[in-house]
Amino acid sequence: MPIKLPSDLPAYDVLTREGVMVMSEDQAAHQDIRPLRIGLLNLMPKKITTETQFARLIGATPLQIELSLIRMSEHQTRNTAAEHMESFYRPFTEVEETGEKFDGLIITGAPIEHLEFTDVTYWDELVRIFEWTQTHVHSTFGVCWGGMAMINHFHGVNKHLLEDKAFGCFRHRSLDHASPYLRGFSDDFIVPVSRWTELRQEEIDAAPGLTTLVASDETGPCLIEDPGHRAIYVFNHFEYDSDTLKQEYDRDTAEGKAVALPRNYYPEDDPAQTPSNRWRSHAHLLYGNWISEIYLTTPYDLSLIGLSSTDLRKRLLR
Repeated sequence: MPIKLPSDLPAYDVLTREGVMVMSEDQAAHQDIRPLRIGLLNLMPKKITTETQFARLIGATPLQIELSLIRMSEHQTRNTAAEHMESFYRPFTEVEETGEKFDGLIITGAPIEHLEFTDVTYWDELVRIFEWTQTHVHSTFGVCWGGMAMINHFHGVNKHLLEDKAFGCFRHRSLDHASPYLRGFSDDFIVPVSRWTELRQEEIDAAPGLTTLVASDETGPCLIEDPGHRAIYVFNHFEYDSDTLKQEYDRDTAEGKAVALPRNYYPEDDPAQTPSNRWRSHAHLLYGNWISEIYLTTPYDLSLIGLSSTDLRKRLLR
């Protein structure tokens, strides 16, 4: 089954050319099934790039996905055309007021790692979103800074500033082969990393209810499960395109910043060569497993999302 996207969204044409199954809203209306409703709270400056990356991954499963693009209500972006934001994004306050529910929600990263969480201009609204997920979202996926912010809010786990940016492609290990999120994962694999902060395993271990699923000896914990809040957090970037790290390196170099070459990324560490994508298969596995787990556990009746397991059983047994 395809992902349902507006036919004039840039990602529609990009993914169609790549062979990803996409379908217009008119086509989807004629299918007699309930699509999974997935929201994308996009905190990244380059909205179109980010929405395309995530649409590519969640649209590669056999299920029909309805993707809703959400933005912070007051925060304005300067990197994406106002017409695009007006046409395809809704402010969270509008989503909140309608009372609608989602099978899944992705909360992206944001380039504000150096700020304390409470110094972020939209922090109060983001905290409201975190709490809203507990009653209106079946499963939430926090990515990079978004995951760090969410695990900090619910568990008090802090991020720590690194002396040098963790930047490049690093080897990671699967730590729980029984996890449904790691079905098909190799024991050892590559994941792109691009961040100035880290979470420390001992602090995660001290927080009840958290399980580390993927970690790196060099860059620390990567994927955390938080079943008590129906959430998973990933601090690295499975969703990155082949040239995303190159774009970051070229941008910082052009701005005269003292930036190190991304590690283990360019063939022979030569930035003149084209980097190879060595993480694409595991990116599809991770997001495909997340979508599959949502499909297996979410209620068919959207109004039941957010109920406790006890209340849900009572409703289903009526």
